[in-house]
Amino acid sequence: MNDLFKSRDVLKVGKQAYVIFRLDALEKAGLTKLSKLPYSIRVVLEAALRQCNDKEITQQDVKNIAAWTPTPPSPPPFSQKMGGAGGGRPGIPFLPGRVIMQDFTGVPAVVDLAAMRAAVARLGGDPKKINPLVPVDLVIDHSVQVDFFATADALNRNAEVEFQRNRERYEFLKWGQKAFANFRVVPPMTGIVHQVNLENLAEVVMTKRQTSEVFAKHPVGAETSEVLLAFPDTVVGTDSHTTMINGLGVVGWGVGGIEAEAVMLGQPMDMLLPDVIGFKLTGKLKEGVTATDLVLTVTQMLRKKGVVDKFVEFFGAGLDSMSLTDRATIANMAPEYGATMGYFPVDEETLRYMRLTGRSDETIALTEAYLRAQGLFRDSNSPAPEFTDTLALDLGAVVPSLAGPKRPQDRVALADLKETFRKALTAPVKERGYELSAEALTREAAFGAPPSSLSGQANGDSIKMKHGAVVIAAITSCTNTSNPSVMITAGLVAKKAVEKGLNVKPYVKTSLAPGSLVVTEYLKKAGLLEPLSKLGFNV
Repeated sequence: MNDLFKSRDVLKVGKQAYVIFRLDALEKAGLTKLSKLPYSIRVVLEAALRQCNDKEITQQDVKNIAAWTPTPPSPPPFSQKMGGAGGGRPGIPFLPGRVIMQDFTGVPAVVDLAAMRAAVARLGGDPKKINPLVPVDLVIDHSVQVDFFATADALNRNAEVEFQRNRERYEFLKWGQKAFANFRVVPPMTGIVHQVNLENLAEVVMTKRQTSEVFAKHPVGAETSEVLLAFPDTVVGTDSHTTMINGLGVVGWGVGGIEAEAVMLGQPMDMLLPDVIGFKLTGKLKEGVTATDLVLTVTQMLRKKGVVDKFVEFFGAGLDSMSLTDRATIANMAPEYGATMGYFPVDEETLRYMRLTGRSDETIALTEAYLRAQGLFRDSNSPAPEFTDTLALDLGAVVPSLAGPKRPQDRVALADLKETFRKALTAPVKERGYELSAEALTREAAFGAPPSSLSGQANGDSIKMKHGAVVIAAITSCTNTSNPSVMITAGLVAKKAVEKGLNVKPYVKTSLAPGSLVVTEYLKKAGLLEPLSKLGFNV
């Protein structure tokens, strides 16, 4: 591994020594001013600095990232006259530390690796040399369907059907996990990929063992045959909501299968050095206002601003009172507000969440020590970086809201829900309505068996429905079912409904898919699974 900027150093945490590539070496060389760079850009810069080899990642690439400014440079007059581009953001390479995939988009990538092995074998080579060069995790969650619901054994029955339905796929993945190095499969019934990533897979600061020969001059000591390299966790995933991990301070976003495969094989992605929009948060959420209400408000604001192909980075005193799970909810919906990612720098809340989710003391100590040494740790008194543009939101101004209709950015305040929904039924389709006639609004349809013409007795229940009736009630999504406050709220609503004798209409398909086994566990310990089950929301 090259050290073209003389930035390699040793960081000792406890008894362990780690090799790091110091960002402040670039500042000492006059190439950047770290405190002015957004935290997200600093992480991208470290990845380029550490992996700079003057081939895939050049010294000029490192200098381009280090020279990031809030506004892109204007093209020189000569370039304009000659019709050349000459200005704007430069292209940069980015090689993340790992890849995460879900089963729908990840299986084809594994098939391609298997095909490459077959091709190498046909050419007389060693197929075992074909392996991912970075850690790859495939989480099985998307293909599991809700065939059974409102029964106590719904989860096991749905999983059984899933294994029968996709037996060949599971046999292939089992082979792949044994055959490939750096490849793990997380089985179904474990949770939603993004929550599993947040709770278990993400490291925040990654480590990698390297032989001492990799380094031109070994900084730890010639007596050591191996060194431990430490660097920020970065990830790309084959799902647009990979951005949920930004809430943990991990830089990452969703990509296509080809891009993910390229990273798996050690090839950096090409991208433009992005603009970074700063989103300042102040105050605290009012009692009864949830992270869902907040993210819908943020989405509405950012869609109006226009943040496509940009990084969004959150800052301000509001972060000091915001839980990490609320941050993850906001980061999750980066695709909905159009940004490449919605990033929250690592701070004390990040460390608290790591302890809560069972990360080791050694891991947490390394995370804090490394990020502080690199200027990547945010404190409440840390100076705000410079941004391309900024927005601001007082968290105390957020009100209970719903998404839609049809698009999440079309947020509806709960107080306006009834009137807004009624208008949507008759509004033109081009205005995101359903364009129903006045006659259609009064039309009824019978659900269930009608009375027999001979006996006049109903063969089971028969219920009439009109337009606007709720027929699917699903407590699921990678955004909502991963947030404790939102899930506990759902459980408390169910508890109150049962106490008041309320029931779910028989034509409503109910389902509950918690974001992870941990989410299921705290619902169970809170005594809220039983009332949810009584209303048909069985796990």
